[in-house]
Amino acid sequence: MIKRLLLFFCLLLSYLNTYSQQPSQYTLYMFNTAQYNPAYAGMSNSLILTGIYRKQWQGITQSPSQQNINIHAPVYRLSGGIGINVENDKLGLERNLQSTLSYNFQLPVGRSSKFSIGIAGGIFQKTLDGANIRTPEGTYTNSGLIEHNDALPLPNNEVSAITPIFNAGIYFKTKTFEMGVSAINVQEPEIVGDFFSTQLSRNYFLTAAYNLDLSRSVSLHPSILLKTDQTEWQSEISLLFKYDDNIFLGGSLRGYNTNTLDAAAIIAGLNISEKIKLAYAYDFTLSDLNVISNGSHEIMLQYNLGRDIGKGKLPKIIFNPRFLGQ
Repeated sequence: MIKRLLLFFCLLLSYLNTYSQQPSQYTLYMFNTAQYNPAYAGMSNSLILTGIYRKQWQGITQSPSQQNINIHAPVYRLSGGIGINVENDKLGLERNLQSTLSYNFQLPVGRSSKFSIGIAGGIFQKTLDGANIRTPEGTYTNSGLIEHNDALPLPNNEVSAITPIFNAGIYFKTKTFEMGVSAINVQEPEIVGDFFSTQLSRNYFLTAAYNLDLSRSVSLHPSILLKTDQTEWQSEISLLFKYDDNIFLGGSLRGYNTNTLDAAAIIAGLNISEKIKLAYAYDFTLSDLNVISNGSHEIMLQYNLGRDIGKGKLPKIIFNPRFLGQ
């Protein structure tokens, strides 16, 4: 059964062609796996709500900012999990808003492992703020007069367009190791508005994480994130130390050679209560943008119910709660 599901997903990934931008960047990816992979929903056997805010390239006017809210939980009667993911990505005069609903089917593998395959569907809205466009030959007054006087047709107000999106993924999880592969914008939809037309590229993600207990009070948590649109690749490797199952500190490096090196980050956080986790990341810009950028800030707040929810037969597998990725 698992071999057939893997074959199906490999065939799904083989449908290639890419056209648009890379997805939003998050340094705290290891805490919000369900954002990238619909197959992760409910894999932690608890209701989990995560909110992340990121301000990228501080010091640059109209630099990107992202907000992501993700909630997911197991549904034992459906032999899987469900999740909702909402993201707002603003870059200059452009804003991308997307919302998806996901479901996955989970299969036990042996006594202490689990495999899942998931899908997600939703909408993607692109908005352009035409009122704040400024052209060299344009006329703009305090009274609200907007005349772009440009050869290209440009809007004088805010315009937007919507398209459906479809994502898919697989995930494998044991007591100490987990790994997943996913694809977003699988059908590569085109967004057509009155003043713009954009085709969303299919992007692929590979995530992996490992948990190693160094002592009774200290544990080590390495993780990686690889993403690509089959034209460009981006990699991130992170290493976190956790003390007393509470306070964690570590770092991350984005890029794999001198041409792709983008940022190094410091990551820190703690559990401020039994159910609430707080994390912060600061990115040091290593690319040529470091001349004008003061770095990037990212903060996350996560609520974990910490117990099984709903009714129905409980799973046979109880995973190590020391895993950082939720």
